[in-house]
Amino acid sequence: MREKDHGVYHLIGVVKNYDWGGTEFLSELLSIPNPNHEPMAEYWLGAHETSPSVVVSNDHKPLNRFISADPERNLGSKVTKRFGRLPFLLKVLDVRNMLSIQVHPSKHTAEVEFARENKAKVPLDAANRNYKDDNHKPELMVALSEFWLLHGFKPIDGLRARLQSIPEFISLLQIFDETGYDQLYKTVMEMPQQSVNEMLDPLLTRIIPQFERQEFNKDQEEFWVARAATSFGDKTHSGRSGRVDRGIFSIYFFNLLHLRPGEGIFQDAGVPHAYLEGKNVEVMASSDNVLRGGLTSKYIDVKELMKNIKFEATIPQIILPQRTRENEQQYKTAAPDFKLSRFQLKKSMLARFQSVTGEIVLVLSGSVLLRGERNEIELKKGEAAFISADQDIGLHVLSDVDLFRASVPVHHID
Repeated sequence: MREKDHGVYHLIGVVKNYDWGGTEFLSELLSIPNPNHEPMAEYWLGAHETSPSVVVSNDHKPLNRFISADPERNLGSKVTKRFGRLPFLLKVLDVRNMLSIQVHPSKHTAEVEFARENKAKVPLDAANRNYKDDNHKPELMVALSEFWLLHGFKPIDGLRARLQSIPEFISLLQIFDETGYDQLYKTVMEMPQQSVNEMLDPLLTRIIPQFERQEFNKDQEEFWVARAATSFGDKTHSGRSGRVDRGIFSIYFFNLLHLRPGEGIFQDAGVPHAYLEGKNVEVMASSDNVLRGGLTSKYIDVKELMKNIKFEATIPQIILPQRTRENEQQYKTAAPDFKLSRFQLKKSMLARFQSVTGEIVLVLSGSVLLRGERNEIELKKGEAAFISADQDIGLHVLSDVDLFRASVPVHHID
C-alpha cells in the first residue's frame, strides 16, 4: 500500500522537560525510561512549528511538513481555507510544582506583537521573547487526577471578603473599593520590590510555620501561598526578607479551583490563571504564547501581562462531558480552533466516528485497533495517531481503553 493511500498514522510527540514537571507520570505513560528523574512536564502532539510531532511513515516527516505537502487531503477544504494549518495542539501535563501566573493574548495582539518582535530581530528561542507565533491560545483542560489551579479574578464580594480578612491588605481593600480590579492589580504588580516585601513579609512569617506543621490543606489559599513563598522567593524562615515573589498576591485575588478527574475548564484569551498541581489533558489553539507575571523561573514581563489581562470578575464554569453519540463524550466550548472528546470503552466494544479534518487521538490506557478505510494500526497506552480528513474510523477495543480525540468543530466554520 502506498503511503499516500493511508489515512491513519502512528504519531510520536515531543516531551518538554520544564522544571515544574513530575518525574514519573509521563515516563510511565510513554514507556520512556527516566533513570535520572529529570522533570517531564508536557507531552506535545501537534504541528506547532517549534516542536512538531513526527508522523511514522516511509520517511518519518514532522507533522507540519506532512500536512503542508497536501493540506486539503489532510485537513479538508474548510479547515485549510480557514486556518491553513492544523489549528490545535494536544498535550498531556504533569504539574508537580505550580506554574507561573499567566495570560494568553488575543489573536490580533499575537499577530501584531509577533511581527513586532520579528522586526526587532528577537530570536524565537530568546529567553526574553514573549510571542513565539502569531496565534491566540484559548485552551481547554480536563483533569486526569485531583487538580488545583487559579482561574480568573474572584467576584467582587469574594475578593472584598478576602482582602478584609488579611490585616496587611486593608490598604488594598480601599484601592479595590475606589478603583476596581485594574488599579488593584496594577498596584501590586508595579509597586517597588521593597513595598512587596513589607506587605507580604509579616503574612508569610505567620503562615509558613503553620504550613510546615501541615495545618493547611490544598483547598486553602494559605497552602499555596506558603508553598509559593518557599519555592519562588528568597524569604527565609528566620524572619529576614530577601525577594518575595509578587505573584503571591494573585493566589488571593484569583479563584482557587479544585477539579476532580474528568472535570474540565476553559480559559480564553485574557483570563489570568496558573496551574498549581495535578495531571491533565489539554487541547488549545496551536500556539506557545505565554505572558508571565510571577511564580516562575522563566521570563516575566509584567507590562505585557497587564496589557492583555481581562480585569473583570470570573465565575468559574466547570465543564462536564456530554454524550454526543453512543460511546463518545465531548467537552464543549465555543472555541473555533478545537474540540475534545473522550472514549472510555470496555474490551471487545466497538465505536465509530468520521474524521471531519486532520485529527489526533491519544490512548491513556488499554489498547485499541484503529481501523481506517485504507489501513489500520494498533494503539497501546501512551501511543497516538494522526488521522487525515474524511475517514470513516472504527475503534475495535482490545483491552479496556481510555482514549481522547482532538478535532475541529468544522460545522461552525463558514
